[in-house]
Amino acid sequence: MKIEICAGSYEDCLRAERGGAQRVELNSALFLGGLTPSIGTVKKVLANTSLEVIAMVRPRAAGFCYLDSEFEVMLQDAKEMLEEGVDGLAFGFLKEDCTIDQRRTKQMVDLIHSYGKTAVFHRAIDCVKDYELSIETLIQLHVDRVLTSGQKEKAMDGTEIIEKIQKKAGHLIEILPGSGVNASNLAELVKKTGAHQAHSSCRYWENDPTTTGTDVSYAYHDDYDYDCVSEELVKKLVDVSKTL
Repeated sequence: MKIEICAGSYEDCLRAERGGAQRVELNSALFLGGLTPSIGTVKKVLANTSLEVIAMVRPRAAGFCYLDSEFEVMLQDAKEMLEEGVDGLAFGFLKEDCTIDQRRTKQMVDLIHSYGKTAVFHRAIDCVKDYELSIETLIQLHVDRVLTSGQKEKAMDGTEIIEKIQKKAGHLIEILPGSGVNASNLAELVKKTGAHQAHSSCRYWENDPTTTGTDVSYAYHDDYDYDCVSEELVKKLVDVSKTL
């Protein structure tokens, strides 16, 4: 089993590595679903960890149907992170009708593969109308891996779909279950889906007393906290994975 941790900062990556994870999906702004990390963060993680690093390419919150100007920014970010030496990129492109944007996906895959790196289509796949056809499309476009919760909010609720696609296409594209995965349900998830890897946030909340002032607040959860990776939760997850 390979465990991938969804990290939102350099410190998150350090905690993930200390907990025993092998790979991170490196983001910023996890509370928005994960956006493109800064180049400074990418450089620090690559320089000071031995983790496999998959960097997110996502310029804004909400869905995955982008303006031409946003796509241009994504390509520029992708090139810069590939030049820095990331092991792969996570991305997703959909059209307004919730089908795969094949032109943009191919362009991104070709760019990533030109550096010999891994192309990962993220959970935009869970927003498509025809899941199986979309997976077939990704295979035809030579995407290496797909992160999915089986079109449910949590992967444990999508195990039937994940198992089906793992059996049908797992030899053609890596299937990475994610969303709500933790030490308490990993074994059941693997048993039900046949997955060989899993994606988890291992989240906990850290305090910052400057978040809320007298009349001004930057809170997005409770008044004084922000989300982080828990080294302890990573270790528990990794320990379970070693038994599978």
